[in-house]
Amino acid sequence: MKRYILIIIVLMIIMSACSTGAGKKSEAVSALEAYQTAFAAKDADQVSVLSCSDWEDQALLELDSFQAVDTKLEGLSCTETGIDGDATLVLCQGKILTTYGEEQREFDLSTRTFRMLLQNNEWLVCGVQ
Repeated sequence: MKRYILIIIVLMIIMSACSTGAGKKSEAVSALEAYQTAFAAKDADQVSVLSCSDWEDQALLELDSFQAVDTKLEGLSCTETGIDGDATLVLCQGKILTTYGEEQREFDLSTRTFRMLLQNNEWLVCGVQ
């Protein structure tokens, strides 16, 4: 009987250890979600902070193209999809909805995989594939 109790306790410990990381977002994913949120909010300062120097000009250029429209972020969910050299690849699901007068458009976020780099202990967006 003691043996069965010991086995149950060990299994419970193993299961709780496995579940602790389940559903936890990586820092790269969290950084890209913050970037996408700032982008949809048209927050140029935050987009700059979350971009590496090689990507910052392109990010701000893309952001400029959204200045004349109202934007709304819908269904954002990002996941790591792999590694490419020193970059972590992250893909998002969801869309940015834009409205200009009566015209409405959707920009599907799943069309680009972002390259995330760890620089100075911060995950930054550093390009797309």
